[in-house]
Amino acid sequence: MHLLCANCVCALLVSALLSQVSGLETVIGQYGETLEIPCSNGSIKAEDVFITKWKYDKGQGLTESLLVKQNNQNVSISDTEYKDRVSMATTNASLLLSAAKLADQRTFTCMVVVGADIKEYPVNVVIYKVPAGLDISDKVEELEIGRLTKLGTCVAEDANPPANITWLKNNRPLVADGKRVSIQAKVQVSDLTGLSTTTSVLEYTAEKEDNDAQFTCSTQHIDGAELVSSPVTFTITYSTEKISLVVNPQNPLVGDSVTLKCIADGNPAPTSFNFHLKGELVKVENANTYTITNVSRDTTGEYKCSLIDNPLLEASEDITVNYLDVNLSLSGIIIKNVSEALDLALLIEASGETEVSWTQDNVKLDKEPKFTNLTYSHSGRYECTVTMGLLSRKVGFELVVEGIPVIKRLSQDPGEDNQHTVLICEVEGFPEPVVSWSINGTSLNESSFDHGKIHKITVVPTANLTVSCTVINKIGMDTSTINVSSLYEAVRMAKQDQSDHSDQTKMVVGVVVGLLIATVIIGLAYWLYMKKSKQGSWKTGEKENGSSEEEKKLEEKVEENSQKAEV
Repeated sequence: MHLLCANCVCALLVSALLSQVSGLETVIGQYGETLEIPCSNGSIKAEDVFITKWKYDKGQGLTESLLVKQNNQNVSISDTEYKDRVSMATTNASLLLSAAKLADQRTFTCMVVVGADIKEYPVNVVIYKVPAGLDISDKVEELEIGRLTKLGTCVAEDANPPANITWLKNNRPLVADGKRVSIQAKVQVSDLTGLSTTTSVLEYTAEKEDNDAQFTCSTQHIDGAELVSSPVTFTITYSTEKISLVVNPQNPLVGDSVTLKCIADGNPAPTSFNFHLKGELVKVENANTYTITNVSRDTTGEYKCSLIDNPLLEASEDITVNYLDVNLSLSGIIIKNVSEALDLALLIEASGETEVSWTQDNVKLDKEPKFTNLTYSHSGRYECTVTMGLLSRKVGFELVVEGIPVIKRLSQDPGEDNQHTVLICEVEGFPEPVVSWSINGTSLNESSFDHGKIHKITVVPTANLTVSCTVINKIGMDTSTINVSSLYEAVRMAKQDQSDHSDQTKMVVGVVVGLLIATVIIGLAYWLYMKKSKQGSWKTGEKENGSSEEEKKLEEKVEENSQKAEV
């Protein structure tokens, strides 16, 4: 075998191209396969041909006869080199060349005798072979960042024309620049077969980003076939330049556990670290984490980690422990007297903003309760809920307001059937007062306090009664009395009232009628008087004047009586 440089490879490719455009017909065959070389491409009919002869160019202007066939005779092969590999097609006189070799890359000429004419048809033969495969060998185990290192060798064996190898990183071609990328290629030609083996060596300067990069080599054959090697990856080594500290969880609560994790960007990564815990130095071997358990408010502060072999390379993070402490000045059961005041104080200590809500007997209040003048309605279970994000605290107390029972109202209402009287005793007080009734000094069964203020009894009074309502608890008592008339007396009085009302109505009607009659009589008298006065005025003027004055007096009298009648 002998070596060819990359420039030689290019010269071979150019030579092949020139052969294809030299004006001769060119036939391309595949290495090791049977090649058919045409004769005249059907321009001459077989029955017109008297003699067909094939010859080939031996170089230096010399030709060698290969075979001859006369009309109606068998083929005669004269060349010993091709004796076992050539034949001629009977239909079109094409030359059939089996087991094609690179030595067959020459000009074959078909010479035919037609009548008195001799014609020649030269054909140029080119033999191609795709590389047997691509493989990266001599791979380096690791690449050091910033240093030009031999990465590997890509080999394309037994090809024609020689393969042109391209290196790729993550499917992108690498271009030699003499600094970060260097590519050296060489071609070896087999003395036995004439096939070429191309070897390409890649030297590469790695970066951090190349840690997971995939390197391949490929070749694009002249007949269109593309071969790509299997990808290879390399370990990229570099010193640690930066470290970071990760805190988990980032916002711990009191009582949580917090894990500190130190991360270095070196490869291989460091395995031992120093953790600085608020002035305390803890060395951790073969691990990059440290856990703080049951954190408290005092855990809040700055934390650091550094490399053991380079303490100046460090990272720091602040830890803030979230806490929520709630204290209420009241707790348990609080007993107070009505009308008293009760002081309530809520103290909140928290690491962030809080929200406060209050409930009384599970009913939400609009604001914090104030007890300046206690009433019975203030009694109940109070709960305060304080929240800060996901953190929540609840405190509470029960308030009991006590007082002497007081009768707010004692009244009576008729029953629905008007045959009974319902007595109502409205009571206020705590502890629960006992309510009892007394009629004309005789006690009835006592009645219990039923979470309300109103107590009722129903009586059928056949005579006038004096009814008492008495309420009592451990603090004091109260009594109130009401007079209840009998039902018969009530009915009699109702009828008497109705009769008196009727008499009064009749009297008013009689007075009005009398006044109206009087008015009519006076009016009639006045009319008669006026008639006589007019008759007399016709006789003398004095009577006329006198009559006029009397007429005015009479009108005034009538008007006065009319006003009385209206009243």
